[in-house]
Amino acid sequence: MGNCWQSLGPQKNTYMRLSLPAVCFVWQIAMIILFGVFIRYDKESDAHWAEHKKAENLTDIDNEFYFRYPSFQDVHVMIFVGFGFLMTFLKRYSYGGVGFNFLIASFGLQWALLMQGWFHSLDLTTGKIYIGIESLINADFCCAGSLIAFGALLGKVSPVQLMVVTLFGVTLFAVEEYIILDLLHCRDAGGSMVIHCFGGYYGLAISWVLYRPNLHQSKRLQGSSYHSDLFAMIGTLFLWMFWPSFNSAITDRGDGQHRTVINTYIALASSVLTAYAMSSMFQKRGKLDMVHIQNASLAGAVAMGTAAEFMITPYGSLIVGFFMGIISTFGYLFVTPFLERSLKLQDTCGIHNLHAVPGMLGGFIGAIVAATATEEVYSKEGLINVFDKEGKFADRSMGTQGAYQAAGTCVSIVFGLVGGVIVGLILKIPIWGDTADDHCFDDEAYWELPEEEEETLSPVLEYNNHMSHKGQDITESSFTVEQL
Repeated sequence: MGNCWQSLGPQKNTYMRLSLPAVCFVWQIAMIILFGVFIRYDKESDAHWAEHKKAENLTDIDNEFYFRYPSFQDVHVMIFVGFGFLMTFLKRYSYGGVGFNFLIASFGLQWALLMQGWFHSLDLTTGKIYIGIESLINADFCCAGSLIAFGALLGKVSPVQLMVVTLFGVTLFAVEEYIILDLLHCRDAGGSMVIHCFGGYYGLAISWVLYRPNLHQSKRLQGSSYHSDLFAMIGTLFLWMFWPSFNSAITDRGDGQHRTVINTYIALASSVLTAYAMSSMFQKRGKLDMVHIQNASLAGAVAMGTAAEFMITPYGSLIVGFFMGIISTFGYLFVTPFLERSLKLQDTCGIHNLHAVPGMLGGFIGAIVAATATEEVYSKEGLINVFDKEGKFADRSMGTQGAYQAAGTCVSIVFGLVGGVIVGLILKIPIWGDTADDHCFDDEAYWELPEEEEETLSPVLEYNNHMSHKGQDITESSFTVEQL
């Protein structure tokens, strides 16, 4: 399907003076109206907290804000700084990488507060959604799925298209999250299933439908430069440092959050070493590729999103990180070129290797760990607490829980693929102002650039390319200077 529609519509036109302001103004006004109708402060952020704490004999320290805000702060930095700067590796698309990340995350978190509120916290008596600090964390999580999808589309779509991707991405996320966490009663605190697996396959499906047969015409802009890769590495380091907070942000107080931080911390460290090892191993001279280090070093945390709060053991976390670093780097070396060559799937950032596959494997790892959980390892109260075995789920066996965890992973894949294809077909309509094939990966299409940048580009080292393979023989390591 993706390669069947090669010339739909008229010549590309990136003029946005009407379309982008219209979308931003209309959708923001819609948010104001919907917030006015539905959104209210919860009891811990409302001015009535003073009366409530007196009646319940509480103190301000018992307010959820003081427990959750440090984690929220870390997650918020990951969304806007970590993801944003990770997208700046393209030598002529740094404005677009960090700037459009800022735009769609700011819209997405507003829409997420509404969508998640309607599914999870709507008071049927009052018809209102009551939000607090945990709502903000979950909204950031919801945005992450669309930001992951943005990685596959980076440099190839317009900001208006990205707003559409976010509108549908947040909507689909809220529905699949409700099915997985509420109806199937899966545990997925760090989002291997609902965030990474869904977001990865959602972006890949959209990119497949939007296949550009002549994208090679922008090959001169498709690589990175020394400085753009350095900025992207800043994003990697922010993500790497704060990922334990990401995975543990909404886990239960006490041992659950403590254990999640430990397991994620260990898995991250392990994936770094195997990413370095694989990167060096497949270069004839043993040199390192910054693409692998920027991305595969994070794969362990993605895969630990589901199982991190379980009793997977510290050495189990090391094993997960060990193999995820290998699998992710292998994906950048071999799988991404294969997908583009054989399946016509153009994945700019390689989200297949960092999010889709590690997220999917993380979901199945969580299913195995859940299925093998016992009272001897967790204690009776521990099983009830970790897997929320209460109410109608109190008698669910651990084998059954594992099966539901696996089913939840499949649900996230289906929502990502089917939803992505539908959204991709919508974005195929020639009204969105996306660039022509020979002007992709270039900020000049949508941004005012400094005058000297518009006139000329200095020579760059095109040694990194997240899309196409660097030469026929992967064992060759070469640096070529390209004058644009």
